[in-house]
Amino acid sequence: MAAKGTTIKEALGKWEEKTESKASESKEVKLYGQLPPIEKMDASLSTLSCCEKLSLSTNCIEKIANLNGLKNLRILSLGRNNIKSLTGLEAVGDTLEELWISYNLIEKLKGINVLKKLKVLYLSNNYVKDWGEFGKLGDLPCLEDLLMVGNPLEEKHTAEGDWRDQASKRLPKLRKLDGVPVIRNEEGGEED
Repeated sequence: MAAKGTTIKEALGKWEEKTESKASESKEVKLYGQLPPIEKMDASLSTLSCCEKLSLSTNCIEKIANLNGLKNLRILSLGRNNIKSLTGLEAVGDTLEELWISYNLIEKLKGINVLKKLKVLYLSNNYVKDWGEFGKLGDLPCLEDLLMVGNPLEEKHTAEGDWRDQASKRLPKLRKLDGVPVIRNEEGGEED
């Protein structure tokens, strides 16, 4: 029989015990790397009304859910999980500024458009394959820092030598791509 995953409620209990603080009053809550891992973002998350940074990385979460109580959430860390889609972010669409979701199973970017304040998106080591999906990032008016290393799209175009040009052309507001500042020459001439 497989071990049952840790619930959010259990993880919050452990975290409160360890930090001697109340999760419901804390600005930062770290529930990463639970053993056994968290499998579901359950309704216990809604108690985190003061939380600005929530870390759920290195678990076995399959989908983003139950973010409706997190009225102040600015940074959501979901790296190293089993997340396949970006649906479920609507509840934090007006507050979330950073989404760290590298090392997941994301191929499609449907649902990302709700994140109207998103500035930072770490999406490395996922399965984004085509410019059509990448183009959905153009719906993010504030996006300025994007990490796409290790996606089939980035790997293919890096091999062809045109990744940075292609990506920064499609996202004219981007300031940083894959950890390197995007340098644009306003006159339209070549950079040295």
